[in-house]
Amino acid sequence: MYPYDSSNSSSKSEDPAPAVQMTSELEHAQLELLSATCAAHQLRLHYSPADLARFARRDGLRKSAEAAGMLYEFYSALEKTIPQSQSMSAPATEPASGLTAEPAFQPTAELIASAIQLVCQYLRQQREHYLLAARPIENQIKARMWPYFSAELLDQIRIVELHGQRVPTPPFYADARARGFDSLPELTHMDSLTFLDIVVFNQAPTDRSMFHALVHAVQFHVLGVERYTELFVRSFIRTRTHFTVPLEAQAFALASKFMRPAPERFSVEERVRQWLSDGRY
Repeated sequence: MYPYDSSNSSSKSEDPAPAVQMTSELEHAQLELLSATCAAHQLRLHYSPADLARFARRDGLRKSAEAAGMLYEFYSALEKTIPQSQSMSAPATEPASGLTAEPAFQPTAELIASAIQLVCQYLRQQREHYLLAARPIENQIKARMWPYFSAELLDQIRIVELHGQRVPTPPFYADARARGFDSLPELTHMDSLTFLDIVVFNQAPTDRSMFHALVHAVQFHVLGVERYTELFVRSFIRTRTHFTVPLEAQAFALASKFMRPAPERFSVEERVRQWLSDGRY
């Protein structure tokens, strides 16, 4: 990793072909950053800074801190170059400032139970809604996925590609946002949604988005829809950000491992069962 050098930029970036490549590379970097953020969040949940400083390898800590520092400098400098008229307000996926200012709001046990029931019902309804339009995974894709997923799972999963459409916002979002949950997952912006054994793609699937969706399918298989939903809802209420929910963090982390130039071979189901055994969900 090297600091950004503005002298490397040129008018060639206005050419459509380099612009397309640049956009693709930026999206890839965003996914890698999200995966790293999830991994860092898991560290923060399980270990104190004092424990990490005391027991972790010094060179590993130092390199991680240096990498994070360079990333901060790069993106801070990039943000300053964005014209004021094009600058965006805080994204909808970030918690509203009111959540921090009003920590007293805590959902009751009854409200949490109701939310779990609503989400569980929604997942089942969406599965039935898209089932008739779903088709099996193509053999070429199965061949790339089979070292990580069982043949039984790959044969069971069905996929749907929404051409020119997107999964709509769930009906219960309005009530949840009214209660202060402004950082709900924006389903219309996601690459894919996994509804038990049906994967719906908002845009053309890639190997990364397919892998990510299949991780969730394995989680549903191992945990069951009720337990999956309970873990997701309770963790989201605690963290208020969907990508720090362990179920989501694991999907991002494993997809990142899969996309490495020399990926390690592993069983996703074994990783899911290990996290369950370790109480990491």
